[in-house]
Amino acid sequence: MIDKEILKKIKNIEIHSRKFVNEVFSGEYHSVFKGVGINFSECREYYPGDDTRFIDWNVTARIGKPYIKVFDEERQLNLVLMIDASSSAFFSTAQKSKLEIAAELSGILAFSALQNNDKVGVIIFSDIIEKYLPPKTGKKNSLRIIREMLTFTPKNCQTNISKALEFAIKTFKRKSVIFLISDFFDKNYEKNLALLSKKHDLTNVIITDIRDLILENCGIINFRDIETGEDIYLDTTDKKILEEFKDCNKRRLENIERTFAKYNADIIKLNSEKSYIDSLIAYFKKRIRQINRNH
Repeated sequence: MIDKEILKKIKNIEIHSRKFVNEVFSGEYHSVFKGVGINFSECREYYPGDDTRFIDWNVTARIGKPYIKVFDEERQLNLVLMIDASSSAFFSTAQKSKLEIAAELSGILAFSALQNNDKVGVIIFSDIIEKYLPPKTGKKNSLRIIREMLTFTPKNCQTNISKALEFAIKTFKRKSVIFLISDFFDKNYEKNLALLSKKHDLTNVIITDIRDLILENCGIINFRDIETGEDIYLDTTDKKILEEFKDCNKRRLENIERTFAKYNADIIKLNSEKSYIDSLIAYFKKRIRQINRNH
């Protein structure tokens, strides 16, 4: 049985997601994500202005006047949400944890896909594949995805992004739209990130908490790495230590962004203290501008 508080959260995410999709997206999801391929439809007579690259020379030679091939886009997509559910995803100094933000974002994306009759699947991972829901269509599937994320208790604490990427590479043979949602406290996943982004439309969503980035003067405090259990003591009265902490995390994020840029993988940056709506809108507008420039 799911308790009333979780049911209330699921309903709130559904209402919020539907409102956002209906009022803000206005078809942008459909515009941004291309179909997985094109299928041959028919041959028809060439008209001035048609793309000469699609002339069917065999038919043209047989009939004696130019004919071109016509193709239809195969529209239905696989949308895959890869969610980091390691222990750091449950960390929060704000109102919502990183995992709760991931659940809300997943709800918006799932209901956007629902409007387009696209399939939605989920990979929830730590340093193992914790749960896999194959891509399916329908409202029931979208609600199940939100429910699973809000009620999920991982078996393991640590993170292995490379293993999750490897699973996706082996599982999805058909081109898919993939959102990798994590705080990216991990290393050595570049090779599999390159392989996945080469075949699929990959967007990386970086979720951070303010305490991932900046420390305040709180005296000598004990930090416990919630993934490894390691204890670290820091003297936060020392300004040098505070600056080193800030610089270290700034460099970490810059390195992550450089890695994504290297493989042409899109980025959405979210902070648990701020609304993710503006970041999501900016992402879609950027994608639309890129599509318009390419045309």
